[in-house]
Amino acid sequence: MPRVKIGPALPDRNSLDIEIARLRDLEVGELRVRWLNVFRRKPPPHLPRHLLFRVLAYRLQADHLGDLDGESQRLLDRSASPEDAGQRAVDLGRRNTDVRPGTVLGREWNGRMQHVAVLADGFAWNGKTYPSLSKVAFAITGTRWSGPKFFGLRDKPLKGPSS
Repeated sequence: MPRVKIGPALPDRNSLDIEIARLRDLEVGELRVRWLNVFRRKPPPHLPRHLLFRVLAYRLQADHLGDLDGESQRLLDRSASPEDAGQRAVDLGRRNTDVRPGTVLGREWNGRMQHVAVLADGFAWNGKTYPSLSKVAFAITGTRWSGPKFFGLRDKPLKGPSS
């Protein structure tokens, strides 16, 4: 007869759910005390209630059900901080002037509002289709403009201190 290997008992999911429900009912001060008991240090003072709750709930689940595997932990450790990732996203958004088809751009010029529809293959203004925003800006103003700059899709350059 083959041997049967008996592993550790499965965690009681019901008791875990009850404990998380108890956490949900705690006030900010009580969550901070709980944090101190769990992590043996004070929580960051700026952490709002919903994040205190989420971190504590995650820790409860990880303790009962198991934490991330080693490979996932190493991947997260190698990744950039949330602040760096957020700044990269902002920088990328500033550089990327592409707009989706269906977007309507607006700009007031000489007291009249000009509307340009973004198409899959160009830009529509006054019943005509143009291959670029710069061509639309030229048609509106009669002078050469950067189309993205004319429609406010690029940041204005910062002026340095005048001496």
